[in-house]
Amino acid sequence: MTTLTGATLAAAGIDAVALKPTEVDVSRATGLDIETLAIDYEGASHVPETDTIERLASTADVRVTTPVRADGFDPLGDDSGFDALPAGAGHVLVAGHSAYLSDDEAERAVAPRLRAAVDDASDPWVGTEGIERLALAVGGTQYELLSRTTARDVRTLRTAGFEGSIAVYAPLVLSNSEDAMLDAVGDYAARRGPVRNALPDGAPTDSRATGRARDVLKQAIRDYALVGSVETVAERTERLHDIGVDTIVGYPARGLDPFLS
Repeated sequence: MTTLTGATLAAAGIDAVALKPTEVDVSRATGLDIETLAIDYEGASHVPETDTIERLASTADVRVTTPVRADGFDPLGDDSGFDALPAGAGHVLVAGHSAYLSDDEAERAVAPRLRAAVDDASDPWVGTEGIERLALAVGGTQYELLSRTTARDVRTLRTAGFEGSIAVYAPLVLSNSEDAMLDAVGDYAARRGPVRNALPDGAPTDSRATGRARDVLKQAIRDYALVGSVETVAERTERLHDIGVDTIVGYPARGLDPFLS
């Protein structure tokens, strides 16, 4: 495997790195030359230990995703999970994916909890997936998923006079190999509604894809992820920065190894 470097992340226009605790040892991210780390929420049992977050915070600005409907992070109920986070850790406030919530948690109202969480947090990022209008109404940095409409959506916000910060999240694959791209993010792209509807039933979503399925996925991974050479990704991120995106958050879809010396 070709080893990249933190300098390569910067050259590709990546401002922050997203970490998934179920996929990587997040403590290794201290070796990344990057200013901001965002730790995803993948269930209460996977929230990193306080000392791990503190070690990360010694080298970077750390933000922890906190689902406002989940026990432990509910500002209108059990908020004990916040006590386990270092005082210096920032928050990425989200409604919370149903995959990580109990039936009771999933039924809780998002709007009052998100507003309360924003009021309690300092400089929060607010995840917009599924709650775009609500996220915009409560303020904070708007944290969006890269999609085929991102450029249009950001331009619309800026033209309408939105002066707040905008962050965009995208899986990242720095490789010229189409098979490597598909293996890393084909399944992710295939879960997006327009892609799912365009794919033939039962078609593979990785490098095994052929014919129409492969054609659909080749375009989809470029719509929903940052893929290609450092130069190709840098051109894409530069365009996003130019239209008004402040922070581009890359999720290393092939793990941290390529970026650690």
